[in-house]
Amino acid sequence: MRKKGRQVVLDTETTGLNPKEGHRIIEIGCVELINRRLTDRKFHMYINPERKIDQGAIEVHGITNESLQDKPLFKDVADDFLDFIRGAELIIHNAPFDIGFMDHEFALLEQGIGKTEEFCTVFDSLVYARKKHPGQRNSLDALCKRYGIDNSHRDLHGALLDAEILSDVYLLMTGGQISMLDEDDLGEGGKEQVIQRISSDRPPLKIIECSAEELIEHQKTLDRLDKSSGACLWRQ
Repeated sequence: MRKKGRQVVLDTETTGLNPKEGHRIIEIGCVELINRRLTDRKFHMYINPERKIDQGAIEVHGITNESLQDKPLFKDVADDFLDFIRGAELIIHNAPFDIGFMDHEFALLEQGIGKTEEFCTVFDSLVYARKKHPGQRNSLDALCKRYGIDNSHRDLHGALLDAEILSDVYLLMTGGQISMLDEDDLGEGGKEQVIQRISSDRPPLKIIECSAEELIEHQKTLDRLDKSSGACLWRQ
């Protein structure tokens, strides 16, 4: 059953690029949002993929074959993972990649779990970013720079770290703002830690109209711009 207002920001790391070539998930990282507020709930697991990791993938995330030898198999963590994501809206950057791997892992279990989109909805933050910022770079790093999010600690990709960063990007990109709180609500160093959306039921903003004198002065300013530039943009 879906809990209203519950979202899970999710990322995975894998042995390679294509599950159809036998590649597997080796790390899952999730953070929870309730009504657009981060909670303390997280899901993070390293997984033994029962196969070698491509060297190109190791260079991206830094996870080695040796480091996963004593980690659980996907079948051992599947129930806990499903319990965490079931009924939520998943926030994923380039969702087809992660969903493709998740569906592949579920199919390998042969338990009739079905596809992810049968028990979760999915919001692809990359698709949203491309619509919001057409013609611009919309990688997670590029979005962090655009929205002023510190990702200096992100030397390599990591599922939990990327999910945490994506949660900040998502909230800011979709209309969140830093809420104004009392000092007791501020985090370490006096910085407010909660990103929340402006309430949709807030009172309408007051409209202040220009006086006749102000409109005349405005027209005079546009006349001066016309003379200096030859084509005032505000009159086009």
